[in-house]
Amino acid sequence: MGGHKEQDGARQGFDVADAAPLLLDPHGMVSSWTGHAERLLGYGATEVVGRKFGKLLTPDDAERVPDAVERCRSDGDWAGLMTALHRDGRRISMTVRLTQAVEPRGRTSLLVLLSELAGSAGWDMSRSLLEQMVARTPIGIAIVDTDLRFVWSNAALEQFGGGPAERRLGLRFADIQPGMNAGSVEAQMRHALETGEQVIGYEHVGRVRSAPLRETAHMLSFTRLDDDRGSPMGVYYTVVDITERHRARQRLALLDRAGQHIGRTLDIMNTAQELADVAVPGLADFVTVDLLETVLRGAELPPGPLGDSARVSLRHAGYRSRYEDLPRTIVDTGAVVTYLADSPPVRCLTTGRSWRQEQLDPLAVEWIEGSAGDRESTFLELGLQSVMIVPIRARGVTLGVTTFFRRRREDPFDADDLALAEDVVSRAAVCVDNARRYTRERDAALALQRSLLPHHLPEQGAVEASACYRPADELTGLGGDWYDLIPLSGARVALVVGEAPGHGIDAAAAMGGLRTAVRTLAALDLPPEEVLAHLDDLVDRSAGDEGAGPEGTYGNPVGSGCVYVVYDPVDGRCTMAAAGHPSPAVVAPDGSVTFVDLPEGPSLGVGGPPFESVELELPEGSTLALHTDGLLLPSDRDGDFDTDRNRLRQALERSEPTLELSCRTVVDALVPTRPYDDVALLMARTKRLDPGHVAAWDLSADPAVVAEARRTATGQLTRWGLDELVFTTELVVSELVTNAIRHASGPVRLRLIRERALVCEVHDGGATAPHLRHPRATDEGGRGLLLVSQLAQRWGTRFVPDGKIIWAEQSLTPPPE
Repeated sequence: MGGHKEQDGARQGFDVADAAPLLLDPHGMVSSWTGHAERLLGYGATEVVGRKFGKLLTPDDAERVPDAVERCRSDGDWAGLMTALHRDGRRISMTVRLTQAVEPRGRTSLLVLLSELAGSAGWDMSRSLLEQMVARTPIGIAIVDTDLRFVWSNAALEQFGGGPAERRLGLRFADIQPGMNAGSVEAQMRHALETGEQVIGYEHVGRVRSAPLRETAHMLSFTRLDDDRGSPMGVYYTVVDITERHRARQRLALLDRAGQHIGRTLDIMNTAQELADVAVPGLADFVTVDLLETVLRGAELPPGPLGDSARVSLRHAGYRSRYEDLPRTIVDTGAVVTYLADSPPVRCLTTGRSWRQEQLDPLAVEWIEGSAGDRESTFLELGLQSVMIVPIRARGVTLGVTTFFRRRREDPFDADDLALAEDVVSRAAVCVDNARRYTRERDAALALQRSLLPHHLPEQGAVEASACYRPADELTGLGGDWYDLIPLSGARVALVVGEAPGHGIDAAAAMGGLRTAVRTLAALDLPPEEVLAHLDDLVDRSAGDEGAGPEGTYGNPVGSGCVYVVYDPVDGRCTMAAAGHPSPAVVAPDGSVTFVDLPEGPSLGVGGPPFESVELELPEGSTLALHTDGLLLPSDRDGDFDTDRNRLRQALERSEPTLELSCRTVVDALVPTRPYDDVALLMARTKRLDPGHVAAWDLSADPAVVAEARRTATGQLTRWGLDELVFTTELVVSELVTNAIRHASGPVRLRLIRERALVCEVHDGGATAPHLRHPRATDEGGRGLLLVSQLAQRWGTRFVPDGKIIWAEQSLTPPPE
């Protein structure tokens, strides 16, 4: 058998239970044969007895028999691996053991034990050999009993601290490694002990006794030990030091975080702060980022390092500390700091090279003008021990410096740390330079954006709404598309989507004017077609007053489109009108999609026929999808209208768990990453107000019904559990009903709505809007609406086809204390 291996028989355990015995005479001839040997090799006794034992083996192993016999006579025992030949010609790998057998008359024979290797894992190891293996391995190994107390450990475990093996006996893990998280390690031991499952590759990071001042990483594996009956005896575990691999992973992870988290915006200060945030605590305990003032202004800089200067002024753009006591000594973010000539920061700026000092001498540090004493005190008190300074340079331009500090004397910055810091800073420098190049445009765009697009959709109970906006202009993030959600009286809501011509700041300015105008007109509670009519007049007059250029010129609202929708959750009625804008889509509760047959009126400011509205009733759970034309024409302006609508229909039919996810999914499905046109999508899922939250009564035009109206309203509030609003509601109902009976004609209708606010509405057939008066002390009347305005949170009037409605709201939310 190729690659034979021999071991000293006296040092091997040999299980004879299944071994086939036979005897050899002193000359190596078979003198006795057994039935077990016959079953193993297939030969009968008459075929074997009197023949040499080597004839039963392969030629190579037959040559080894004389040497094995000699060693058995000299050492008393021999064991090894050999290959025997079966009677049918098969080769059988087996363990062969020779030992001396003494007969009663003193004659010496050799006892041979043959054990087949097939199905066996190999030799049984003796205890002494196993002890050599575990004692000499460089891997730390220990055994704990069922109480998790040490009963054995090898010498390699001592490299991790905790003393020699005899000192560990009877102790727990926490007793020998107090710096590590003993609870988590013992939890792994208990898991292996209780379940029998191996725990492999458990990584633990902490401080061991052998290196108490430096964080180390170890990989542990745990295996349960069972006795002969299968009962748990304890757990043995192995320990491997993987500190260097752990630190390499940390460096790669830091670079990965730098790529993900630095430069997410085009804001210089944010980018500088992101650099500091990424570096702490993975690389340093304290980091400051200082930028030249000209960088913060977005000015152009000369290439190369800075020229020689007696002093250099920078601004603190970002800092991050691992400890609470460090920031108190640092100049506030945004403040100016002046570094002295020939100080390390100035040398880095003027040479363009990094600087590192493993042990910082606080007595030799005078960096900042006018604060040498304070700075010296800072380094001494806070224990800053090691420092690196890396210049921030991108595209050949020096932008500032980044300073890294550590306060642990036992863990100074090394060359690998400096290389990592330079890599991180170089990535951040490109982001800072990008922000510098576009600071002016970005600042203007952000200021405009904050005032134009809604920060969030207001809370209301009529619809569940979500919006998605994707601009075509990547630089400013703004365009002419816009959306809005406006709460109206009577628990209603207005949904608006519009589009001004062009892109960028000019189009955004025009859009902002339109959005403000729409919100103003919505406050008048006008029908959708009237809102668009007034908006059309406003655009027309504005264009004439300002001498606007031809239709479609950037910044000119002429040619803008808009769709205005009003939804009433009380009865589910929805009224809408459009001006040069696509009609909304409606997703029914069953998922089917239809498009509203809405007349597309003329664009704003271009003139044409009057605007028309459409009214429909929507089942609860229907979803309105208002969008700009960029959603239908994502790639060009020559697309087929029916095909584009079909694509939109398919996207809206996809069911998503939330409305917000549905909104994003539709835009992602129809709009490329860099769309041809701005895209705005507003989706609103309709709700119905609980009928039990609406109460209405028809009243006769008789002053005597005022008292009855008060009692009726009071009873309804009591049923709603709103007793605290009874007094004010009685006054509001009394004044509004009295005013309607006195100044209007026809029947009067009182309605109470309980939603986010308590709404009191009084409908009459009059066409004259009431107005608030400020009566003198001697006047006998005129105080009704003044009283209502003082008691209600909001009040107003809206006109309906058969008259008008005067309404007043009272908040159901208690005022903040």
